[in-house]
Amino acid sequence: MKWFKKNKGFTEISEESKETKANFRDLLDGRVLTRDAVVKQLPFVLFLTFLATGYIANRYHAEKIVRQTIQLRKEVKELRTEKIVIQYELMNNSKRTAVLDSLESKNINLVESISPPVKLKKSGF
Repeated sequence: MKWFKKNKGFTEISEESKETKANFRDLLDGRVLTRDAVVKQLPFVLFLTFLATGYIANRYHAEKIVRQTIQLRKEVKELRTEKIVIQYELMNNSKRTAVLDSLESKNINLVESISPPVKLKKSGF
């Protein structure tokens, strides 16, 4: 035991442990925040805090935009399929036979013209 106490390494470790305990007490008491080194670094720490907050806000904003983009792509896909369906229905309903069938089903007495259409010409102007 005497050899350990005479050893420099042993005494340095015990002094460091005392300093650590003192630093821990200072941390709990709040004395650490009043030291000159900490006060000098305070603007830099505040800048880093602001920068970190900006990065976090930017990430949330980017994720929000990605979610909106995915939702809008789904909506565009649905609208595109709806457009195709409506075009198909319009094409089928505008056929000559479909128009005649719908007129007959509604009991409208219209007759299909036998003569072809005539082109009108301007006169004298």
